[in-house]
Amino acid sequence: MSPDSIPSIWLLLIAFPAVTLGYAIFAMAGFGAVFITAPALAQFMPVATVVPVLALVDCAAATFNGLKLGSKVAFDELKWMIPLLIIGSVIGANTLLIVPQRPMMIALGVFVVGYALYSLLAPPRTGTISRGWVIPFSGFGGIFSGMFGSGGFIYAMYLTRRLADKDAIRATQSALISLSTFTRAVTFFFVGVYSDLHTLVLAAACVPAMILGTWLGHKVTLAMSREQFLKTIYCLLLISGGSLLLRAWLSAG
Repeated sequence: MSPDSIPSIWLLLIAFPAVTLGYAIFAMAGFGAVFITAPALAQFMPVATVVPVLALVDCAAATFNGLKLGSKVAFDELKWMIPLLIIGSVIGANTLLIVPQRPMMIALGVFVVGYALYSLLAPPRTGTISRGWVIPFSGFGGIFSGMFGSGGFIYAMYLTRRLADKDAIRATQSALISLSTFTRAVTFFFVGVYSDLHTLVLAAACVPAMILGTWLGHKVTLAMSREQFLKTIYCLLLISGGSLLLRAWLSAG
């Protein structure tokens, strides 16, 4: 192994707490790791390296979460969501080439922030939404995964209104994210991204932080009521929508 393939100590000192916090959030909600880990790592390496590294760490996280929550996955929801997710991802990838990103980011950001604020401030809701809502939520989740690499918060909006068990929400959400991440990792492999040993070594170095973060996230979630869990989800949705609006604003500069 050449010295150039070994990440610097400064990079590891930044990566470990960022990855730990990111995957604690991921373990709690089933999404959100990218909003913590990617900006931190991007300060010290190109985004073109950050995304493949996190794809590998996400695959490891999905495996780790699967061992803990695999029995909780709502396969009855997945069988409807996955085909729509795939179709949406294809549409999103093509839309990226023909539709300006900024208006789409603003529209989605406003919608997500509005939904999160309404959910936090409105009286608690009872009951579930109908299965028919799987079409817009899964479809648009796939579209924005294809366009921006992140649609997990849209799936969460659907699953929190369909599933009563917080572990089932987390497990099903994780399964959806793992499918998307695995697809990206396979793509990176075939185009030769992982021929760079530095990328593989950094991903391996992040795995212990991911395991620690996942363990902490599970511990916190076990102590939560369903109402506290949903409030955590809505706060993350607020952050996610706000980050989209911030990205749209920065892209105008």
